Amino acid sequence: MRHLLLAASAALLVATGAAAQDTSTLPPLMQALLAIPPSPPPAMDAAERARVIEKLAYELDQIFVFPEVGARYAAMLRANQAAGAYDQLTDPVAFGDKVTADLQAVSPDGHLRLALESAFQTRRPPPADVPMSARPSGPPGLEETRMIGDVAYLRFNQFTGEPASVQGARSFLLAHADARAVIIDARPHRGGGLDEMNAILPLLYARTTHLVRMETRAGVDDGGTLEEGPTLVRQPSASTVVAQDHVVIPDTTETRLQKVPVYYLTSRRSASAAEHLALAFKRTHRATLVGETTRGAGHYGGTINLDTRFAAFIPIGRTYDQDTGWDWEGKGVTPDVAVPTDQALDEALKLAKAAGAHPN
Repeated sequence: MRHLLLAASAALLVATGAAAQDTSTLPPLMQALLAIPPSPPPAMDAAERARVIEKLAYELDQIFVFPEVGARYAAMLRANQAAGAYDQLTDPVAFGDKVTADLQAVSPDGHLRLALESAFQTRRPPPADVPMSARPSGPPGLEETRMIGDVAYLRFNQFTGEPASVQGARSFLLAHADARAVIIDARPHRGGGLDEMNAILPLLYARTTHLVRMETRAGVDDGGTLEEGPTLVRQPSASTVVAQDHVVIPDTTETRLQKVPVYYLTSRRSASAAEHLALAFKRTHRATLVGETTRGAGHYGGTINLDTRFAAFIPIGRTYDQDTGWDWEGKGVTPDVAVPTDQALDEALKLAKAAGAHPN
């Protein structure tokens, strides 16, 4: 299981992107193929329901971020299964939705979800009421880089950890290290990992800084994503968790951007890893957050296969402000300058101009 700082609806994260994009420019045959509805999945039987429930209960009990909550989830699932609460559910999608709702009723969590494994591999379009500025407009990762006058602008819809995203962002900032301000647009950002942050933050911080703390349930194999190193420094903790500070170490070869103002754009859909960076910026006072309060999905984890076709996203840790203990789960990170999502870029450019930049 590979654990990432993923978004609240994991179905929106792992994607080739075709389902979320405008298909009007595709060849007619491709449009027709994409328009064909998928065949309904085969019906469930009692044996499959029992296997999935028991495996999910076991995993929640073993690895959920809060052991006492994981135990409550597991007890509820086993009690419901014994009482026949799921006996009439033969549609696997309805089954996943029902089990997820039951889990959320025990203890709400912005990531926890049961679904067909295929749902975690499909990027669905956002709801119709989501502003255009918070909709992804490209493949997962770094969507856009450009100069707006002397302001360096980067837009992410996910931190994928792929070279095109990681190196693309760092190379853009290095190529424009004479910028008078930096804007990072996370309005469509739905989650991911630490690699993009570790690539660009050394160019923005002038001194070694402990950003936020990450606590992972002890004994859980995180697949190496949270492996201890220069940017994840182990901290004293209770025996039930492994505590690490996410640390930024300044770049010593290019320091010009370490002195310029930074603006971070958020929306109500900015989730998980986007919120990790929002809290890091806010706690360290390195960037001004502009836009809306973020989604409120603060427990990181990953998907785990439960059966031949079911998977669950199970949180194994949480990220928080090590000074206060505060985290954003269920609450979101509030902006420093609150404006509607679609106005966030214009507002950030105004702030940059007031600070001495020239966003022509």
